[in-house]
Amino acid sequence: MSELLQKVRVVDPVSGTDQVADVLIVDGYIQAIAPNLADFSPDTVIRDCRGLVLGNGLVDLYSHSGEPGFEERETLDSFLQAAAAGGFTRVSVLPDTSPPIDNPAVVAQLQRKSSLEGGLPSPSLHIWGAITLDLAGKQLVEVADLAAAGVAGFTDGQPWENLALLRRVLEYFQPFGKPVAFCPCDRSLMANGVMREGAEALRLGLPPVPAIAETTAIAALLELVATIGTPVHIMRVSTARSVELIATAKFQGLPITASTTWMHLLLDTKAVKSYHTALHLNPPLGNPSDVAALRGGVRGGVIDAIAVDHAPYTYEEKVQAFAESPAGAIGLELALPLLWQNLVETGEFTALELWRALSNQPAMCLQQSMRAIAVDEKAELTLFDPQEVWQVNRENLFSLSSNTPWFGEEVIGRVIKVWC
Repeated sequence: MSELLQKVRVVDPVSGTDQVADVLIVDGYIQAIAPNLADFSPDTVIRDCRGLVLGNGLVDLYSHSGEPGFEERETLDSFLQAAAAGGFTRVSVLPDTSPPIDNPAVVAQLQRKSSLEGGLPSPSLHIWGAITLDLAGKQLVEVADLAAAGVAGFTDGQPWENLALLRRVLEYFQPFGKPVAFCPCDRSLMANGVMREGAEALRLGLPPVPAIAETTAIAALLELVATIGTPVHIMRVSTARSVELIATAKFQGLPITASTTWMHLLLDTKAVKSYHTALHLNPPLGNPSDVAALRGGVRGGVIDAIAVDHAPYTYEEKVQAFAESPAGAIGLELALPLLWQNLVETGEFTALELWRALSNQPAMCLQQSMRAIAVDEKAELTLFDPQEVWQVNRENLFSLSSNTPWFGEEVIGRVIKVWC
């Protein structure tokens, strides 16, 4: 199979280049890149790519798959199809399945089922192993067995309450050299809150979550890292003060990486006035100052990566009072177009800055490498049309769930193809 992409905008944060060129892909490898390519076989498929963007394949740090246990929300097949449709060539699933991913048998089950049907390219599946059995936060998993089974890293994907056990985790997991990720939140401070503390929460009458519920947990984690030295990844950063704490820790040389989610970069508490349950997230959407700090953190590298944190739920689960609904929203098919329109088209981010936070930086957090878009390299690429208009509806979504505030609306920007 030979394909020529003519006059495509090549955005490659690995090499730091943003240029318009012709790109020839033959049998899954990049054969040539030049301003004007004329030397190609007669059977080459030629695509006019003026206005299109070709970048490194996107990498999602963490998301939720319904399978096993919640296939009515999302099967592994629909999860991978949604990821491919959203431009992702690598995706990482969290261990909160049923049964949870806390033993090698569940890892093997997911690995066996991780190929796509229907002829679409298949993103590579990376699996987060649990830290504790049944995600109960009380008894550690057999970490050596899970590491040998091929998990990408370890996380429970939920807040920790026992700092003594957290210390043991950092000491015990250190020799295995796998990423260890934590979601920072003090549940006693969070209480029954569902919305970021502030004027909007008072106005809407929703139970508030103070920013210190996140920042005190980050501060405690950073103290443990400073003492023990185990590298950690901080998930779901959502407050301005958290960005400050992480920046200070990085300046001091602590071995940490951090990520926020795509919706926390786009929306703030003012959006919640609709009471749309797809805006009930954990952590909750921040105040405008939080959003500004998170965007600055991503641009400046304090926040290493943008995660999707795709969390599918059925219609019945989400159609209830805001505070009673489960927290989470889908996003694999929406993250790139909405981030591009709201950050790149507005001039706040460069294309390289956004693409870096969605591709090679998440790969780095997973201790993986991302190759430059160069001759003789295997094609792991995403072709994106930033101007295509489409409607977010059941006919256009591969995800089985539709819990998103953009459902029924038109979105600008759509992935054309991925090479995995």
